[in-house]
Amino acid sequence: MNAPNASAMNPQLLFILIISVLVVSFLIDKWIDHLNARHFDDEIPESLKDVYKEKEYLKSQAYKKENYRFSLITSTFSIVVTLCFFLFKGFAWVDGIARSLGNNEVIITLIFFGIIMLGSDVINTPFSYYRTFVIEEKYGFNKSSKRLFFTDKLKGWVLSIILGGAILAIILWFYNKTGDQFWIYTWIFIGLFTVFMTLFYSSLIVPLFNKQTPLEEGALESAIHDFARKAGFDLQNIYVIDGSKRSTKANAYFSGFGSRKRIVLYDTLIDDLDTEEIVAVLAHEIGHYKKKHVLVNMIMSLLLTGITLYVFSLFIGNRILSEALSVSIPSFHIGLITFGILYSPISELTGILMNYISRRFEYQADDYAQKNYNGEALISSLKKLSGKSLSNLTPHKLNVFVHYSHPTLLQRVSNLKVKN
Repeated sequence: MNAPNASAMNPQLLFILIISVLVVSFLIDKWIDHLNARHFDDEIPESLKDVYKEKEYLKSQAYKKENYRFSLITSTFSIVVTLCFFLFKGFAWVDGIARSLGNNEVIITLIFFGIIMLGSDVINTPFSYYRTFVIEEKYGFNKSSKRLFFTDKLKGWVLSIILGGAILAIILWFYNKTGDQFWIYTWIFIGLFTVFMTLFYSSLIVPLFNKQTPLEEGALESAIHDFARKAGFDLQNIYVIDGSKRSTKANAYFSGFGSRKRIVLYDTLIDDLDTEEIVAVLAHEIGHYKKKHVLVNMIMSLLLTGITLYVFSLFIGNRILSEALSVSIPSFHIGLITFGILYSPISELTGILMNYISRRFEYQADDYAQKNYNGEALISSLKKLSGKSLSNLTPHKLNVFVHYSHPTLLQRVSNLKVKN
């Protein structure tokens, strides 16, 4: 398989196309954010007026507006830095450093991405710090200490170096050994890795950042097991995670499958909801399993990954991908950067499709919880969680269509009430 003919393309035109994609994507995102912000002060729908008391509603309005302003500042700073990096040949500069330190393409690529990712994270850390210790602190969400914040950063860097570096090295080995057929082996490897992480993420990765303890015997544990038995859902592992050491926001999730299925409840969820509401939330999650949503999502994700890798394999050998970024020596890492940006509009479209399917799945899981457990308890839990997190109850429809993986609270409540 030959790469597309480079002589038919112009590096300068490709560079202009890259800059255009970055700028247009930024402007579209900011336009959608602006439309969404214009609806912050919309009247709350009648069915959701019990989510907030007047004081909490005013607090939620202030929280939304402050996050919007801060997001506008950070995203504008990010696009300016990114454009400067492109315009002043930053990738060629980093490529030169990597080549001066490495003696083969694998090492050079690892050094290159290491510098890019570390530099990006260092630049973004002050913004992350401000969001955590100023905005989240101001509105009563942050429980993290400064020591924990920076410890998490260091752990994340180490994990990225070890795990990310190993994955990248394996993909590069496939590329060096098989050329443009590397996408097949990479696709298989990513599939196997995805299954592995689905099975072992909670037992291998989560303990690096949080403590998980088995749920104590009592009314909640009995209620969960009783419902699981009635639903024909084999469940042995129920854990509580200490999410409260970082934030007051609540969550719960399932991980694994087969004998490694486990429910993980944030301690904040147990504090915020009563037993019936928690079981309703878990009934929703069990609905995802019963409807095969986890399997379908995994298959769709792998199919999209395979298509992306195949298209990438058609272009990776083309010198123009490197020349467009003023890099004279064609390489996997520069080609990946260029392709990633050029492919991003397609990724946005597939992301919108995946979000649409995800919202359909959420309705189905809600319906399962209502039919097999208690729809009113699920409505109550959704309202409480939205209120506790100061959620936006009146998002713009376009923002929902593009960015939301879940229906809005109003849509979910309306759906549950219609079928009650």
